[in-house]
Amino acid sequence: MAWRSVVITQPARLKLEQKALVVAQDAGTARIPLEDISILVIDQPQVTLTACLLTACANAQIAVITVDETHTPNGVLLPHLPHSRALQVMRKQLAMSLPRKKQLWRDIVQRKLSNQAEVLTRQGHQPAALRLQTLARGVRSGDAGHAESHGAQVYFRRLMGAGFSRAQERWHNAAFNYGYSIIRSALARNLVAYGFMPAFGLHHQSEQNAFNLADDLIEPFRPILDAHVLAHMPNDAAERNLSRDDKAYLVSILHIDTPMHRAQESLGTTSILAACEQSVISLSQRLDDEQTSLALPSLPTLCENQDDEP
Repeated sequence: MAWRSVVITQPARLKLEQKALVVAQDAGTARIPLEDISILVIDQPQVTLTACLLTACANAQIAVITVDETHTPNGVLLPHLPHSRALQVMRKQLAMSLPRKKQLWRDIVQRKLSNQAEVLTRQGHQPAALRLQTLARGVRSGDAGHAESHGAQVYFRRLMGAGFSRAQERWHNAAFNYGYSIIRSALARNLVAYGFMPAFGLHHQSEQNAFNLADDLIEPFRPILDAHVLAHMPNDAAERNLSRDDKAYLVSILHIDTPMHRAQESLGTTSILAACEQSVISLSQRLDDEQTSLALPSLPTLCENQDDEP
């Protein structure tokens, strides 16, 4: 399985050479086998690359991510239907009943709320954490009681302060958004690789969103990303934008280990990148059986000691 994430932040010339990505820069040349790469982030306008390389990246199922003028990921090149039984998977996906979708969405919301509660616990907000744990236990099919939105209000208010808004221009939101975009791209890559049509979601149904299904599956990953952002927040975060090192760290989170669970069953520990694939595999298995529980990530053990970090 591909395991490396490559981030290009300096002017470079990218080309394909003997099934490898060759990165030529003023400081030298690097060569990385395509089979090792899962994500390629181009975070620099002065980058040239060949059509042959893009084609090879698609064949190797590499997600190529571009950024806008604010250095926020704004696009992703994904492989086109590489799954050997793509039509079969699509038919099963489209045939999934609404009650089934609602049951799977309930599972996702429960895991997200549990992960958010764990983040609050690590940050010393035990009363709010208990409130989210109670919400998680009471999530109904399709989240009919809107536990996810109620939980988000409690979560961010306690975590970031009463005046915090996700719409504010500040380091935290930039870090959250950048990290979410990377994980979302990894999920989209795996959804396409396993034959899904990512525009058709379980809960998210926006007609303007080509990745509704990725936006469903990303929900339990968000608090995990949040925990790492908070654990490595720079002292001068309020005074600056994301740095090159910040972005490199956010991409590297893909390779940090996280536990996986199906309901209350522990499935061991794997990297966040591999967890994206396992979550997609679990969803594909749910197309053929009557189980409602998905394999989803929980808070990684790194956060056990985040309060001890400088």
